[in-house]
Amino acid sequence: MSITTTTHLNFRGDARKALEFYQSVFGGQTTITTYGDFGMPKDVPGADNVVFGQLEADNGFRVMAYDIPGAPANPPATSTRRENGVTITDQPFFVSVRGTSLEEVQAYWDKLAVGAAIIEPLAASAWSPGFGMLTDSFGVTWILDVAAEHNPS
Repeated sequence: MSITTTTHLNFRGDARKALEFYQSVFGGQTTITTYGDFGMPKDVPGADNVVFGQLEADNGFRVMAYDIPGAPANPPATSTRRENGVTITDQPFFVSVRGTSLEEVQAYWDKLAVGAAIIEPLAASAWSPGFGMLTDSFGVTWILDVAAEHNPS
């Protein structure tokens, strides 16, 4: 038996733009269904918002997205920052993407960092050949890193 976990992100009217942006970063195919597709009258505000959205790529990247009905357009402010070598945040989760090479992760980082707030620049760390943290323009905080080589004892 096996299971798959998929990060499901909630947005306030910009799930489609977020999925399109993530597709430009990670590749893959999107599936988008709107509230209007499920029968909401097209003239009702929010009918074109995403009720089910998914991006799935051959490289293993997968994320789902949803527009919260009736949510205000401006999300509450969140803060993630580094202080004295630790991460301080009010967010309940981060999205983590791990690659096998620095070149692979650097390519994702370069695209994901456009318009982002950089929390920790992508660089070598004590546990990884490359680690970085940023909050993208949609308010999602990402950790990108390179899997460290494991040396069996």
